[in-house]
Amino acid sequence: MRWFRFAALLLVFAILQKGVLARWDHKPDLLLIILVFSAIYLNTSEAIISSFTIGFAADLVGSPIPMGPHMISFGIFGTLLAYLHRVIAIRRMPYQALAIFVIGLLSGVLTHVLAFLIKSEPLSRNIYAAVLVTSLYSGFVGPFLFPPAAWWMGVKIDRFRRR
Repeated sequence: MRWFRFAALLLVFAILQKGVLARWDHKPDLLLIILVFSAIYLNTSEAIISSFTIGFAADLVGSPIPMGPHMISFGIFGTLLAYLHRVIAIRRMPYQALAIFVIGLLSGVLTHVLAFLIKSEPLSRNIYAAVLVTSLYSGFVGPFLFPPAAWWMGVKIDRFRRR
């Protein structure tokens, strides 16, 4: 894998997440999208390493959540998706959108539960609605960002190949 290109892509997505998209009330999670991309298009060991790295970047970019919950949840669910991808091919756009949505829901809930356990402050009432909306937006936008990300990473996408 080209780690320098991955680091540059991660840096661009993190800057966009924190800078440009921070002004919107409801926005897609670009780091979640790159997490699912790496779990689908990289080999398993590279996907595991990149999942924890993306989680660390999400913690750095993060919100008032303390350091660590994103790295744990992204690492766990990115690893599970990478192993699941060895069994089930997630190559078509609807399946990729569903994978982004499900991983977004699961990792968002786990992140906020871990943050609650670490910080011991009550969660706001609408946190799960925000996780749902963010997962939906990410699921809609994510598959359209996969081809440019694959081009940048030098990964071949065989989306239209029939078996």
